[in-house]
Amino acid sequence: MTAELTQSLKIEAKRLGFDLCGCCPAVTPTGFTELKQWLDAGFEGEMQYLRDRQDAYEHPKHVLDGCRSVVMLGMSYHSGVEQVSQPGGGRVAKYAWGKVDYHDLIHDRLKKLLTFVRNQDSEIRARGVVDTAPLLERDFARLAGLGWQAKNTMLINREYGSWFFLAAILVNVDLEYDQPFTQDHCGTCTACLDACPTDAFVEPGRMDARRCISYLTIEHRSEIDPQFHSGIGDWLFGCDICQDVCPWNKKAALTSVEEFLPDPRNNPLKLDELFSLDEQGFRERFRKTPLWRTKQAGLLRNAKIVRDNQAND
Repeated sequence: MTAELTQSLKIEAKRLGFDLCGCCPAVTPTGFTELKQWLDAGFEGEMQYLRDRQDAYEHPKHVLDGCRSVVMLGMSYHSGVEQVSQPGGGRVAKYAWGKVDYHDLIHDRLKKLLTFVRNQDSEIRARGVVDTAPLLERDFARLAGLGWQAKNTMLINREYGSWFFLAAILVNVDLEYDQPFTQDHCGTCTACLDACPTDAFVEPGRMDARRCISYLTIEHRSEIDPQFHSGIGDWLFGCDICQDVCPWNKKAALTSVEEFLPDPRNNPLKLDELFSLDEQGFRERFRKTPLWRTKQAGLLRNAKIVRDNQAND
């Protein structure tokens, strides 16, 4: 039953559009100790939720009681479209180019996969998550054989680079487990570390989020320290610099999910549009997209920084 269930689950995951699927046992991830050290250093900035629930990251049982296996899934969002930078426009991270919020789309696929799993055996309990539960997804993805954690902390797969979303299904049964990914294919390359304009990397594989452009433009809620303004450049929402320079991303496979294809209005996003939108207009434009995360005040804060940077060029 174990091998049969695992194989059928992987086939169904592929049918539902997940490009990657691997299984591993529910264990305490090696990154748990590193997480606590990272939090002790204060690198999380204003992401208080990480500190509040840090103990829950110790084991998947805190996400699903009785969890014995973790199914890690990956879905590419790489469209192959080049990023556009132009005066009067703000750059948006590629994962947010589409017309949908990836959480919604992936959750919908997960629900179908969960139904499939539960139909195999009435005793199976399962839960699907997409980067909102206390689960160290990249650690479990490595244990499930999907890839290795690079020097920029991203998970890299040899076929898809780092341009993919991670999701997980936790189950209370044993599965047939994949071999953990043990190799590091970054070698001596430090392109990602060298390219960061705000020096966010303390050392390879260790980031101070308080200096990361993605954190500053999305998760950071208060005013952004002026020392980072010039480094932000024309990044309005998120940042792809450390991924753009990665050799593994140059020939990464493209997404098959139409909803992730870029909305031309987001590459780049016109600053004038942002400044002209009222509250209702902002809601209609961004409510179902990742950009809603910053809310209007946050995106306008970022837009002013980008506008000032372009005026000073």
